[in-house]
Amino acid sequence: MNFQLTEEQLMIQQAARDYAQRELFNDVIERDEKAIYPAEHIKNLAELGFLGMLVAPEYDGGGMDTVSYVLAMEEFSKVDSSIGVIISVNNSLVCFGIEKYGTDEQKEKYLKPLARGEVTGAFLLSEPGAGSDATSQQTKAIDMGDHYLLNGVKNWITNGNTASTYLVIAQTDVEKGHRGINALIVDRHAEGVSVGPHENKMGMRSSDTHSVQFTDVKVPKENRIGEDGFGFKFAMKTLEGGRIGIASQALGIASGAYELARKYAMERKTFGKEIIKHQAIAFKLSDMATEIEAGRFLCMKAAWLKDQGLPYGIASAMAKQYCADMAMRITTEAVQVHGGYGYVKEYHVERLMRDAKLTQIYEGTSEIQKIVISRAIENGDI
Repeated sequence: MNFQLTEEQLMIQQAARDYAQRELFNDVIERDEKAIYPAEHIKNLAELGFLGMLVAPEYDGGGMDTVSYVLAMEEFSKVDSSIGVIISVNNSLVCFGIEKYGTDEQKEKYLKPLARGEVTGAFLLSEPGAGSDATSQQTKAIDMGDHYLLNGVKNWITNGNTASTYLVIAQTDVEKGHRGINALIVDRHAEGVSVGPHENKMGMRSSDTHSVQFTDVKVPKENRIGEDGFGFKFAMKTLEGGRIGIASQALGIASGAYELARKYAMERKTFGKEIIKHQAIAFKLSDMATEIEAGRFLCMKAAWLKDQGLPYGIASAMAKQYCADMAMRITTEAVQVHGGYGYVKEYHVERLMRDAKLTQIYEGTSEIQKIVISRAIENGDI
């Protein structure tokens, strides 16, 4: 085992850290309060190569490994997890899905602009009645011969209004159940696509979250990904990698909260000494640091397995479930370390606590990850 990062990985980590601390930190509270989409930051990060960092150079991507991706996601999410989820969706779900399973024509037309960061993508799976139960798709893609006719509503879509490229999961043949589901590439500006109002969320408020409705949208047959009925398998395989992104996002939220709590504890004095010298606070920080390190290793293992071409579904489920639940615990404790100051916005930790909650919900709830892990135990895979 080698726990050392390569020179390239360290450079990527440092570049992400520098941008997050130097640029994102300055306006993150305002963007959170006013739910402002970070358009200028996304443009800058695209120019730095972070929007397509996992895509092969032949498709205009950065050709970086998944470990580098985890390092960057942690650094961005320490400061602003809204930035983290925008980068995660574009890399882990949209770019990965098209590069892994798309045709050469789809890669040329859609993947290259996404990898360059000229446009962003969105992954449309969840519906009003289909969240954890992804087989219950009510969005219909009726086969009309040379095209599909798409009708339905999708919920909680990150990049819903700003994305130009949608990956839409829809039911084509109800009688076949999940084997009748397809994945379609849809132009956000196609006739019949309408975007609902921006969701007023508890956390990650500057990420662009909307519902999207499709009314008789014509989708060319060549925009289907894979064979007929491949859509459900496509979604599940794509989400396996997406969970690494969300796990590293949760890791970043926890790590950011810990760093703020540690700094505060070294400066704040009570009873004549810094509060870090009080055992009650010192033990909190000790537990926080240990849990974060455990989460980091889970993320790195899942990323390493993916980079080696080895099965990583169970590892990504473990990383996602542990890091999401850990982030909620760590951010709550960070607020406690800050005392009354932790409850006001200018100290940042209350925002991180609000952000942490969503990591337990999207891209598979913590309960769903436990189902994945427990089934692996039952099957003798663990």
